Amino acid sequence: MNTPQSTSIPRRRWGIGALLGIGVLINYIDRIGLSVAAPQIQDLFKLSSVEMGLLFSAFAWSYAILQIPVGMVLDKFGPTKVGRYGAFLWGIASTITALSSGFAGIFFARILLGIAEAPAFPVSSKATGYWFPRKERGLATAIFDAAAKFSNVIGVPLVAVVVVSFGWRWGFALTAMLSFMYFFAFLIFYRDPSADPHLSRAELDYIQQGGAAPEGKADNGAIGMLGYLLRQTKVWGLTIGFAAYGYSFYLFLTWLPGYLVQTMHMSILKSAGYAAIPWVFATLTDLFVGGWLIDHLISRGCDESRVRKTVLIIGMLFGLAVFGATQTVDPVWAIFWISIALGGLASAAPVGWSLPSLIAPKGGAGTIGGIMNFVNNLMGAAAPIVTGYIVGATNSFTNAFFVAGIILLVGIISFVFVLGKIEPIAEPAVSQHS
Repeated sequence: MNTPQSTSIPRRRWGIGALLGIGVLINYIDRIGLSVAAPQIQDLFKLSSVEMGLLFSAFAWSYAILQIPVGMVLDKFGPTKVGRYGAFLWGIASTITALSSGFAGIFFARILLGIAEAPAFPVSSKATGYWFPRKERGLATAIFDAAAKFSNVIGVPLVAVVVVSFGWRWGFALTAMLSFMYFFAFLIFYRDPSADPHLSRAELDYIQQGGAAPEGKADNGAIGMLGYLLRQTKVWGLTIGFAAYGYSFYLFLTWLPGYLVQTMHMSILKSAGYAAIPWVFATLTDLFVGGWLIDHLISRGCDESRVRKTVLIIGMLFGLAVFGATQTVDPVWAIFWISIALGGLASAAPVGWSLPSLIAPKGGAGTIGGIMNFVNNLMGAAAPIVTGYIVGATNSFTNAFFVAGIILLVGIISFVFVLGKIEPIAEPAVSQHS
């Protein structure tokens, strides 16, 4: 089969990739606002470490619970419709957050934000599968996944300046404005490839001939596809491994600024600056190791499954550097070890997010993404609560980081022994009643 050279065709797909990345960037600025404002909110409302852990986790509970239903809805209606409704609701949820007062109000608003943002990553993952050939899927996925890390580089300092200058409510007002701006951008620019009037025939052929995920619904219906996928060992290998990544990711996402304030005795602004350092490192490893390097090696003829799995496992092993942070009270060394850990995890993350569209049968990528992200975010909900209890009981983050390291070991074992070869799952038999 003759495939057009990628250098001789238009590159509209990369504009779509950038759009999806901007969406995830704003998504995560929404989420981290509470982490930055936490010391101010905790002091104002006299909240305990356990109560703060509950506030940190509220978003993750509703977000996690909706992942599988959202994945099924996404496989039925597609990224265009689901992405539009989701983006609009981000702005509504952030507006309500800005108007909340007290523990109960903020808790409710964070649950609502989790509902609003539940489709964000599955939409980006499925849309990337539609828009990119397999050999470009690494970098395309890394763009939106790295945006989640980069949000901590620009989002934490930005929100910190607003919170310190104008108060925590204005931090959430800022994220509401950004969310509505993205809604209008997505409404105007995003279409699936087959419906995009600005996509050339040459680029569409290049995308489809390169192994893009086929558009359309599953042949045996959403419920049938869910049941089929839940019986696949490969899906569970991916899910358990990615959930282990999610625990450490959410621990740092929610507690890193508080850790620096409490353990290293920093101000909010200083902690925001220090906290940005590991996320800079994570953004770079996400793009260049989890994205560019994978695509480069595959384009040079290396085995696709072996390349992706090697980066996945080595990245998780580097995540074990979190153990180093348990052995120091020096902020420079703590940031060093956390940077190594987050950098490793970030290089593995886009591999994880590329897998649903790479292993799914037709019409199943959203559902696999939903299953994976459901368990991932259950761990994400548990991480801040467990950390809050440990910190409250011991007045130290040492054991909290140790727990994260043990969970990472379980994830590495799952990726090595349960996931298997990265290749498409066989199509399910078509139901007579679909």
